[in-house]
Amino acid sequence: MKYLEPKKLILIGASTGGPAHIEKIATVLPENFGASIVVAQHMGNEFIPSFAKRLNERSKLTVSQAREGDTLHAGCLYIVSEHAEIIQNGEHLTFCIKTNPHAHFNPDINTLFLSAAHFVGRCEILAFILTGIGDDGVDGCVRLEQEGARCIAESEKTAVVYGMPARAKERGANIHAKDLHEIIEIIKQFGA
Repeated sequence: MKYLEPKKLILIGASTGGPAHIEKIATVLPENFGASIVVAQHMGNEFIPSFAKRLNERSKLTVSQAREGDTLHAGCLYIVSEHAEIIQNGEHLTFCIKTNPHAHFNPDINTLFLSAAHFVGRCEILAFILTGIGDDGVDGCVRLEQEGARCIAESEKTAVVYGMPARAKERGANIHAKDLHEIIEIIKQFGA
């Protein structure tokens, strides 16, 4: 099997309370971080460019809004919108972004996570469900776990809203809850 960039992939899904948590993560990671990070944070499309810009100004990583056809690279953090999928394009992983006028969430965490499940085994995947209302991302997290990815839900102690993490923990046999500071340490170690 051919090498797909990146060798390590981190997926983060979040909703209510997520932007501050994502900023805490992005601002502590080193410039030579050895994984690609893809974030699905529920927010309107009009806010995503400014969110990405703010993170890019405060992080040592290269942070950008994911665009159709962008190739994933280690040391980069991508903020997705709409129905973003990770697909294989030749020897690379790239983004395929579709609009769905009937979507309940922007972006749709399940769409992102389910697309990444195809690459478990080709690259090492670590997925997180952070704070948020509802259950977006839970199906994708469970599927990733079934395929062999490591999945972690944020704990009730640090989640602003313990909806999505609680549902993920309930449905995933091996999805454990961790406080945000523990999640940050796990991410640091994963990308070292």
